[in-house]
Amino acid sequence: MADDSTMGENDVIGSYTALGDSFTEGVGDPGPDGRFVGWADRLAVLLADRLPEEHRLRYANLAVRGRLLDQIVEEQVPRAKELAPDLVTFCAGGNDIIRPGSDPDDVAERFERAVADLTSAIGTVLVTTGFDTRGVPVLRHLRGRIATYNGHVRAIADRYGCPVLDLWSLRTVQDRRAWDEDRLHLSPEGHTRVALRAGQVLGLEIPADPDQPWPPLPPRGTLEERRDDIHWAREYLVPWIGRRLRGESSGDRVTAKRPDLLPL
Repeated sequence: MADDSTMGENDVIGSYTALGDSFTEGVGDPGPDGRFVGWADRLAVLLADRLPEEHRLRYANLAVRGRLLDQIVEEQVPRAKELAPDLVTFCAGGNDIIRPGSDPDDVAERFERAVADLTSAIGTVLVTTGFDTRGVPVLRHLRGRIATYNGHVRAIADRYGCPVLDLWSLRTVQDRRAWDEDRLHLSPEGHTRVALRAGQVLGLEIPADPDQPWPPLPPRGTLEERRDDIHWAREYLVPWIGRRLRGESSGDRVTAKRPDLLPL
């Protein structure tokens, strides 16, 4: 099975390029310099730690928030092939799936063409499934559509020999502490757990278990939960719907944070 693929002891990843949207850009995980960090940056650190002291990992992150699959294929895939890293992580299609009327079968066909293109030029292409959204209010009703797309992603990974970062099975991100206040992006701890799981998939020695249970939460009253829901709807849901109605994207004026393969 493709998701059991890992790097052997003699396989060295000296360069890594991340492709995708806000998830891979790292939205929800702000760094001290104001730029987002995110799971891909954290995975890059895990890969760098595996290299001998005389080598430095070269890392590029081409992901931009709000990007649809076709935009990622047009803007990022050719650049990734040009950079020719040892490893590419390819997370795409999520923004397509959550759009009204989207067809996961059609999205998967376009996703497969991109995977075929990438694997023809890159040694290792890691693909990701979507999250289980049963605990995400605005996306809960899309759970079946996401599950269908995930089935396609796994089948595509099997056909092209790609390791799979299975986010659906990562139970610890079902905890609300794994998510940012907007309930659409991961928190720093959520990004950390995804990076650790990605490291596991690639056969790295990781410093912590991504499935480590969270400490117990104090009970919350109904009034407190309702107040949080109202705040969330006003601050995040209404602006998100507004952008959709206007045909705008949060990434319209955003560029890739690491467009070149540079030492980490």
